[in-house]
Amino acid sequence: MILSLVYLLLRGLVGLVAGPSLSREAAKEVEIAVLRHQVKVLRRQVARPSFRPLDRTFLAAASRMLRRERWSSFLVTPQTLLRWHRELVRRKWTYGQPGRPGRPPIDPEVCHLILRLARENPRWGYVRIQGELRKLGIRVGATTIRRLLRARGLGPAPRRSGPSWTEFLRAQARGTLASDFFTVETITLRTLYVLFFVELATRRVHLVGVTANPDSAWVAQKGRNVFLEERKSPVRFLIHDRDSKYFGAFDEVFRTEGARVILTPFRAPRANAFAERWVRTVRSECLDARGRQETPRTSSPYLRGALQSRAAAPWPGARNTPAPSAS
Repeated sequence: MILSLVYLLLRGLVGLVAGPSLSREAAKEVEIAVLRHQVKVLRRQVARPSFRPLDRTFLAAASRMLRRERWSSFLVTPQTLLRWHRELVRRKWTYGQPGRPGRPPIDPEVCHLILRLARENPRWGYVRIQGELRKLGIRVGATTIRRLLRARGLGPAPRRSGPSWTEFLRAQARGTLASDFFTVETITLRTLYVLFFVELATRRVHLVGVTANPDSAWVAQKGRNVFLEERKSPVRFLIHDRDSKYFGAFDEVFRTEGARVILTPFRAPRANAFAERWVRTVRSECLDARGRQETPRTSSPYLRGALQSRAAAPWPGARNTPAPSAS
């Protein structure tokens, strides 16, 4: 009896609101009200509904078009809708390639062939081995060949076995100099170039000059000044990179004194690790002006004094060697 009265009241209320004939807008409103009520019924019956990927895509896209206060009509929480949307964005920016990313592994037979060619032909370099493999229809990069040979303990041609670069530096540290440039940007937007040398045996740093124009005459003269200083052992090796500021006259100064110039390749900081490490120390301890603003660092004399004071300080890495000093 009570349900019948409620039904009659609701029917009369809907009739008053919608009128004798329902318009399209009113019919849509009634349909939406019916769907919302059915959603409430489903929520009471189903604890956790399961959605297919297409259902999640549609609901995530629809949630971006509705306001946040309208999200109560969804069967899931707003956090779930946002998580579905983040997953769609993440999948958009991925390639979706199956399997492990990167290049496929090399066939074991090809690896065995590369090692055999390297052992039987010690004078063949990585590029030569790559060319011989192409004749057989096998395409392998020279970098991959180098990585494979180094993993098996085979060094570069023409000598596959022997001391490594680190072992060579340790054995020939006495009489070996490492040189490098680094730049300093002043407050007036002026670039200064600093040239220095490091003795590998004693870790003594020679700060030879700071200039804004490192031309051929300047660099060559700074190289001559290194030989004018007193030293316990003569210079046998000079290590520096292939920077264009090292002119031919600079290397000729050392060759005339009986030293051998060793050029390190580009993008190989380990080849000149001693000089690179000192540059890092100077930049972090001398050229960082955030904690020292009482003295302006815009002039070359101040820069020279700061570098000389750092060169005279103890340098990390030197063990059982005399204290470094600047020159």
